[in-house]
Amino acid sequence: MKLLTAEIIKKLPKLGAMDGKDPKDVPIIVKFFSPYSGWTWFATEGEQREDGDWEFFGLVRGFESELGYFCLSELDVQKAGVPLVERDLYFGNHTLADAMERTI
Repeated sequence: MKLLTAEIIKKLPKLGAMDGKDPKDVPIIVKFFSPYSGWTWFATEGEQREDGDWEFFGLVRGFESELGYFCLSELDVQKAGVPLVERDLYFGNHTLADAMERTI
């Protein structure tokens, strides 16, 4: 499964586009998760870097929850040919506030 599709790319606001906005008004564009570690990445913004990688901003839930930047190359990893991170194909319309309140 591709973690990033052309459809998702079209929806992604550029990095910094949501600065200062209320989390209730910031849509989550894509959710990535690891069924093996329990980590989840909620991307609200993103753009392609000069080296071809994609950089995202959003909420990361791991050992703790924090807002920050992460790259596609960090997520697109495999072990013994099995992807360690997947894209949630059934993720609905949610906001950053939903994720921060842990309602999703």
